[in-house]
Amino acid sequence: MILNLVIMTHPSEVIKYCPRCGSKRFPAVDFKSFKCEDCGFHFFINSAAAVAALIVNDKNELLLTYRAFEPCKGMLDLPGGFIDPEEAAEEALRREVKEELDLEVVEMRYLGSFPNEYIFSGYSVFTTDLGFICKVKDFSSISSSDDVAGYQFFAFKDIDYDAISSPSIRHLVKLYAQQFNVD
Repeated sequence: MILNLVIMTHPSEVIKYCPRCGSKRFPAVDFKSFKCEDCGFHFFINSAAAVAALIVNDKNELLLTYRAFEPCKGMLDLPGGFIDPEEAAEEALRREVKEELDLEVVEMRYLGSFPNEYIFSGYSVFTTDLGFICKVKDFSSISSSDDVAGYQFFAFKDIDYDAISSPSIRHLVKLYAQQFNVD
């Protein structure tokens, strides 16, 4: 069933008309592009950029959030989200952490990136999720809002990786644990 859903949400199954001229003659050239046979418009499916914050408290526990909405409502996630057009990754990270948890990021360091397929509104959005190790000013103002239903600090040994919303986020958490030898 999941394989069928993924195939049905792939852009080649969803995009049927040229966005420039509206022609129905808009076939997929390959897995990542379409070309209109009428006006010649060539459309590419590129990866969208997203950020994720790995925030650890003084007890070396990782801050994970609970997703408020689909996809993966109720599952664990890292604070973060999509980078807006003309926004730097660092700006997006600060904005997302503030919007979701009312925390102020005061320091960040790039950890790594992983690809992801984010299915939203019946459409596969391919992302590159950039993970950053973050320090926040303090946790006194922490509260959940925006698309976060709640949050919890977890000792790394207690994290249920199967409860994490996406493979890219699981990989980022595991990468952090591996680099800092935490269990």
